[in-house]
Amino acid sequence: MRVHNMVIHPGRHEVLLDGQAVPFTATEFRMLHFLARRPGWVFTRYQIVDAVHGPDYPVTDRSVDVQIVGLRKKLGKAGEYLETIRGVGYRFKE
Repeated sequence: MRVHNMVIHPGRHEVLLDGQAVPFTATEFRMLHFLARRPGWVFTRYQIVDAVHGPDYPVTDRSVDVQIVGLRKKLGKAGEYLETIRGVGYRFKE
């Protein structure tokens, strides 16, 4: 899957940013992949948790915020692709 200057390969659990591999935890990878599959769509924190961990996973919605901060940090300038939609959740910019 190619989005902007990023290649996300689920089978390899690999993200290439401008051709360079970026290491992610399993949760960070699943979250990035989930959001990037539908650029422009807005997802609530609960939708993200359900997609990444499955329903009824015991986690607070604020843990999604922490994961997003970690993703943005690892992505550097490309972290701008992860957009906060105040009062709703997050989306991957088109």
